[in-house]
Amino acid sequence: MKKTLATLALALALAAPAFAQAPPPASFEEAITLFQDKNYPEAKKIADTYAEKNDPRAWLMLGSIFQKGLGVEVDLKQAQIWFQKGADQSDAESELALAMLLIAGTSQKPNVIDGAPWLQKAAESGNAKAQYNLGLYYTGLYGTQSDWPNAAKWFKAAADQGSPRAQYNLALLHMDGKGVDKNMITATELLAKAAVQGMPEAAVEYGVLVFRGEGVQKDEALGAKWLLVAAQHGNAVAQNRLARILALGVPGVPQDPIEALKWNFIAKKAGRGDVQLDSAAEKADPGMVKDAQARADAFKPIPDPTAN
Repeated sequence: MKKTLATLALALALAAPAFAQAPPPASFEEAITLFQDKNYPEAKKIADTYAEKNDPRAWLMLGSIFQKGLGVEVDLKQAQIWFQKGADQSDAESELALAMLLIAGTSQKPNVIDGAPWLQKAAESGNAKAQYNLGLYYTGLYGTQSDWPNAAKWFKAAADQGSPRAQYNLALLHMDGKGVDKNMITATELLAKAAVQGMPEAAVEYGVLVFRGEGVQKDEALGAKWLLVAAQHGNAVAQNRLARILALGVPGVPQDPIEALKWNFIAKKAGRGDVQLDSAAEKADPGMVKDAQARADAFKPIPDPTAN
């Protein structure tokens, strides 16, 4: 009898439910997933735990949460405290975040003087976003005196790392000869790199240059294709230029009056009106105009993949 009871007790012990053991702590990767899923309260709980362990990733996440008011009230001072912790540990992302927060201002006035050194430090550590923003700093964007050679230097550093916005801005400097030699071939090459990554502004500039044959072999059909890419991303300048091309027709791009009207309607709604195209619309067949307007109403721009 005693042996039977002992055997039963052992069997019950072996069958004890697994939930009796403490669950493993959540990883920070789980916090990142929750943050990306916009479950900010749960992400913050995990980040709070890792912040106590002096994890710069947690400090950066908490700073972002308070800066943008994600599940909490906006608190720029608290955001600055968290970013400062990471910056003091030479975390480049935290240095960049702190710099941009200070430059934007934690009160009524921007603090460019305090923000610039942190931006410089992050850029020197190789952070491409910081290099790009430091390039903007030297253009005078933040109310500082322009320094075009330094702007070109930092745009190039970020462009070499594949930053489409740095490639675009460096291309513009080469087009104007600011801080670098004026070189349309180099400018076109840089614009092409940025356009391939989906940057609408670069696609417009590149499309126009290809269409005209400036810095690259002339190809009107290819230029129109790049203008279409930019137009589909919601760029009003590209929409207007594309409307004109389709209204007239060029080698490799036949006339398409309905599509021309459509893109003109879309561009006009975005603030890029065109007197000549509007006049053509007034004289067009009402059925064509109705069809074009329906297409314009159904248009939804593709998000810019390079916006962030």
